[in-house]
Amino acid sequence: MKKVLFIDTTHPILPAQLEELGFECHHFPSYNYSDYLSVIQEYTGVVIRSKIKIDERFLMQATQLKFIARVGAGMENIDVAKAESLGIKCLNSPEGNRDALAEHAVGMILALRNHLIRVDAEVRLGIWRREENRGFEMMGKTIGLVGYGFMGQAFAQRLMGFGMKILVYDKYKANFNHPFITEVSLEAIFKQSDIVSFHVPLTPETHYMFHKKWIQEMAKPFYLINTSRGLVVNTNDLMDGLDEGKVLGAALDVLEFEETSFENLNGSNLPEAYQRLIKSDKVILSPHIAGWSVESNIKLSTFLVDKIAALRLT
Repeated sequence: MKKVLFIDTTHPILPAQLEELGFECHHFPSYNYSDYLSVIQEYTGVVIRSKIKIDERFLMQATQLKFIARVGAGMENIDVAKAESLGIKCLNSPEGNRDALAEHAVGMILALRNHLIRVDAEVRLGIWRREENRGFEMMGKTIGLVGYGFMGQAFAQRLMGFGMKILVYDKYKANFNHPFITEVSLEAIFKQSDIVSFHVPLTPETHYMFHKKWIQEMAKPFYLINTSRGLVVNTNDLMDGLDEGKVLGAALDVLEFEETSFENLNGSNLPEAYQRLIKSDKVILSPHIAGWSVESNIKLSTFLVDKIAALRLT
């Protein structure tokens, strides 16, 4: 019987359905990188979220490995190029959480443009300020989406009902052929956008993609949404943009200060940029939960089961 090593916890449906396919599933919650390294040669497959990095050293030990299944979209903790050179299939399941993320991002825009977080706190304190909290309508505004993969496409679909002009830039895609979106250059995003939303993976190319120069290139004050990866946005430059009024507000589901596991901030020696971030009433934060719904928890696993089954390893 072929064995699958679960490095992270998943919805129970994933190991259950893999067992139905004939796999033997193992999970060792207390293991660390070294422990996994000592046993990986026994396994045909690995299921992972973000607990460890699957690097070249790990892969060279994984002599029986046929697939790595990432429960989620991002693959930055896996050396995909090395794995594929060794004949190891790298799978992920961005289809599983695209709907949850798209809905979360819409909620973030609405909360930003209507000051919902701030006014909720004020009303609870007996502060009743209407003129100071006048919002902005989405109808007729222009949003620039950076990245048009599963997440960007799902978000664009939700935005169509708001009467917005939807611009999309993706360096690696072309000919989107949809009547409600416009495929544009990055320069057009700079010139026209009232809102910018990132939907890109974390790569050397997208690390700090949003930084001081990006802000300077924008033709008008704008709102920022980031539900992709924290390191896409340079927090210090963002805060400078907010202080200068060039950035009107930001909604961040991800932070560059997250630890590898994405579940805890590094509590020691938090940088000044993070302190500025959490003190700003122009910023809305959520703990990397944009794709974290009851439904996505199941779909992330079932999409992976289908992809593993298609490998026909059993």
